[in-house]
Amino acid sequence: MPMRAIWTGSIAFGLVNVPVKAYGATEDHDIDLHQVHDKDGGRIRYERRCEVCGEKVAYKDLDKAFEDGERTIVLTDEDMDTLPAEKSREIEVVQFVPADQIDPLMLEKSYFLEADSKSPKAYELLRRTLEDTEQLAVVRFALRQKTRLGVLRVRSTVIVLQAVMWADELRDAQQVAPEKAPKISAQELKMSATLVQQYSGDFTPQDFEDDYQNQLQALIEAKIEQGADLDTEATFGADESEEGSGDVIDLMEALKRSIGGRKANSAGKSGESGPSGEGEKPAAKKKPAAKKSAEKKPAAKKKTAAKKKSTKEASSSPSKKKASGSGKKSA
Repeated sequence: MPMRAIWTGSIAFGLVNVPVKAYGATEDHDIDLHQVHDKDGGRIRYERRCEVCGEKVAYKDLDKAFEDGERTIVLTDEDMDTLPAEKSREIEVVQFVPADQIDPLMLEKSYFLEADSKSPKAYELLRRTLEDTEQLAVVRFALRQKTRLGVLRVRSTVIVLQAVMWADELRDAQQVAPEKAPKISAQELKMSATLVQQYSGDFTPQDFEDDYQNQLQALIEAKIEQGADLDTEATFGADESEEGSGDVIDLMEALKRSIGGRKANSAGKSGESGPSGEGEKPAAKKKPAAKKSAEKKPAAKKKTAAKKKSTKEASSSPSKKKASGSGKKSA
């Protein structure tokens, strides 16, 4: 399904103007569910009704309002359109900063920006500038009746606009910080660092899945097949969550068990065959086996020579063979 532009405007980079179209860079993969009446399965609908006259109100007849405790101030769409920021179709570059100066907590929704011009040279110039300087462009823009702060960054060959929260929208972390930091021993810190090393690796988003959505899809499919007779325990297994998981446990013991469990998992994985890594080790062990079989050949020759010698001796002394045979007979 092709993406649909949600906004058109331009990036103001000094006196350089870069026409662009904005597209949502992310999408929700959640399964759509709606509410129904548990008695008869009838779908629940929400209506907009006026609490003064009781009439049902269409969306086009809605206005916004602000209440100051004593009165209601109504703001119509025409009122909102008169705001200077709302009429702006410009993404204004106000500053260039290093990426590590932007607190990740402040980052919001992202948008892909596409060059909206027959001559995309200005777009490419800005993209290359962001790439070469390894900095982010701090911008101001208006979208959906809100003035926003944002940053421009590069992803592949595309400029990305990412909304940023205003400073006063970020809460103070000290409000939930502990009054007194607990004492951590050097041994606990060392073991914790060991556990971190065992979990360390390159982040690959494709390796992770939304388990809840997968299970929800499986539940829907099972419900379609089995209906009201669905046995959820047979479908998903019994609940194996440990009781008392919220109990306070010894920190050192928990670290030891975590490290031991991680080592056991790693050892189990190392035995798996695969196209690379540990999977290639069994094939490498075949060479010593071939050498061993080659060493056996001289021994086989020696055995054959010994057999021939014994046969020759037997044929050269028939009297001994006869005597032996007579001995057996008399016995």
